[in-house]
Amino acid sequence: MDEVQLLDPALYADGFPHELYAELRAVGSVHRHVRTRVQSPLSGVEEEMGFWVVVGHPEIQRVNRDWQTFSAEHGPTIPRQPRGGAGMLGVDPPEHHRLRHLVSAGFTPRMIGRLEDRIVHWVDRLLDEADAELDFVQAVGFPLPMHVIADIIGIPEADRPWVFARTSLVLDGLDPTKIDEQAAQQTAQVELYEYAHELGVEKRAHPADDVWSTLIAARYDAELGDGTSLEEYEVDLFFLILSIAGSETTRTALTSGLLGLLDHPDQMARLRNDPGLFDTLPDEILRWSSPVLAFGRDALTVAEVGGVDIEAGERVVMIHPSGNRDERVFTAPDAIDVGRDPNPHVAFGGGGPHYCLGANLAKREIQVLFRRLFERYEVVEQTGPPQWVGPGPISNVGCHVEHLPVRLA
Repeated sequence: MDEVQLLDPALYADGFPHELYAELRAVGSVHRHVRTRVQSPLSGVEEEMGFWVVVGHPEIQRVNRDWQTFSAEHGPTIPRQPRGGAGMLGVDPPEHHRLRHLVSAGFTPRMIGRLEDRIVHWVDRLLDEADAELDFVQAVGFPLPMHVIADIIGIPEADRPWVFARTSLVLDGLDPTKIDEQAAQQTAQVELYEYAHELGVEKRAHPADDVWSTLIAARYDAELGDGTSLEEYEVDLFFLILSIAGSETTRTALTSGLLGLLDHPDQMARLRNDPGLFDTLPDEILRWSSPVLAFGRDALTVAEVGGVDIEAGERVVMIHPSGNRDERVFTAPDAIDVGRDPNPHVAFGGGGPHYCLGANLAKREIQVLFRRLFERYEVVEQTGPPQWVGPGPISNVGCHVEHLPVRLA
């Protein structure tokens, strides 16, 4: 590890460095990363730090699930964030139980069922509006999850271009290599927060049959009998988490998933010949694409993970794309298998209290998009090389396809 610098953006110029991850797994599941200067993607503050890197699948599951030992209170990024700065991503139980219970009130089976109808609507509308030759990311991959999230929140359609543009600025600004975008990112983040607050005020005054109105009205009966609800700032902060983190991860899954299928035409043929495989497709797309690159935790006590002793107070970083190709768990991990079952991927965090709240929604979006894509078009082909961007694990997503030219016929 003295010769490995996982935070070097050059490693991610053409996607994840899977060969390097495989070399690390062959040596061990947990490694000590050299001390390096790290710039926070949120504050821009730099610090020199060392940290542990977890690259094995069972070990990632262990760290994710053992919140009593590995705390999320300093946020999911490699640099520590102030307590409370990451919303529900940066708290442990029992506070996390309260927030998750309240937020889950808006994601009932009835609401998810209604959202599936909206997903179908937006997939068909975006494909209807697209040219035969298109940039899949800009025409479908980015706007689809954004419109679904906007439906969840109840954002008027007239406001969406403004909201989407600012969300895009925030996503660009999370990349420390894009210095020019960082000032615009901070302004856009403030504007989105203010918009979320104003929307919340409107929903409180005029509740609608949408998730956002449900969240605002949700109540949580704690063990002591105290009824609590989401504070205004918690609702506003969840708006940012949902609109930014939710859209970026789903965009990455949809786009990298299509790129993977284009590279495996035999798997595309299997989907066309056996529609039942669309049931297992979403989990394989998520395993293959690993939308979240890295999550950070703090060791609260001395702990042994993967044969390595980690001291209390040390930072621990899980590398999800590596865990999702762990040869101990997955047969032929570098190949897409649309029928892979079981598929215990760690794309959503590997279990535990922080298991992704939007997991089922993301799976529905993947399933609906690819089903409709192959139902509507006999030809889905790539017309040019993909353009990868990303700073690596200094950002949680860290690596995604920004442009993917394709032809539909």
